[in-house]
Amino acid sequence: MSTGIERIAAAFAATDGRAAFMPYMMGGFPDLEASRAIGEAYADGGADLVELGVPFSDPLADGPVIHAAGTKALAAGVTVPEVIELGRELAERVPVVLMCYANLILARGVERFADELAQAGLSGLIVPDLPLEESPAALAACDAAGIALVALVAPTTPEARLDRIGAQARGFVYAVSVTGTTGEREGIDSTALLARVKAHIDVPIALGFGISTPAHAAAAASAGADGVIVGTRLVRAAADGEDMRAVVDGLASALRGPAA
Repeated sequence: MSTGIERIAAAFAATDGRAAFMPYMMGGFPDLEASRAIGEAYADGGADLVELGVPFSDPLADGPVIHAAGTKALAAGVTVPEVIELGRELAERVPVVLMCYANLILARGVERFADELAQAGLSGLIVPDLPLEESPAALAACDAAGIALVALVAPTTPEARLDRIGAQARGFVYAVSVTGTTGEREGIDSTALLARVKAHIDVPIALGFGISTPAHAAAAASAGADGVIVGTRLVRAAADGEDMRAVVDGLASALRGPAA
């Protein structure tokens, strides 16, 4: 059986040069059954990978839309094991990268947590509040389980730190396009950021935060992103009861180009 790191590498390689599309979803929102349907719509609509969020009470990287979704999921009693089980089901169709805050991981133990992800067939783990200096134990546990511990970089990340992140990068690196929380924005220009990150890091670079329209997605790819992550727009669509397959297909089509 392939490792999560290998599945992520294969997903990026299978795009034949275009940017991979990685939609985000909040596990258990609007409810567990609905989030299963959303994950299926993502796979049907052209997702190359899926970022699956675990609801948490103090999500420091999340803007109001995703924060509200997590709060609703928590109020409904959604648990970490239930989200991992959701990930297991989705992983049968597309590589799944779990986005989880550090407290939830540390409460279970990093080795146990990484093993649970591996046993469920998940491919990667993003921990937005785990600093590089505090990541060795989690990195070792994820490496042992074959799970990619995905690092984050920001416009404020200095060159020396980019080198250190690049030296231990697994799967891909998540480039945060702005200094701030998640949310829809009028537009972003990450050309300089992507060029700077790519000078230090060899794995694919996926760009997120602020990308909410097909035009934004296409612009991120044109700027040099190897992957494009869309979150708030899709969580808002789920809250509003939109046709998730159609929304995802529109975003994915922007990356496939006019001939798709």
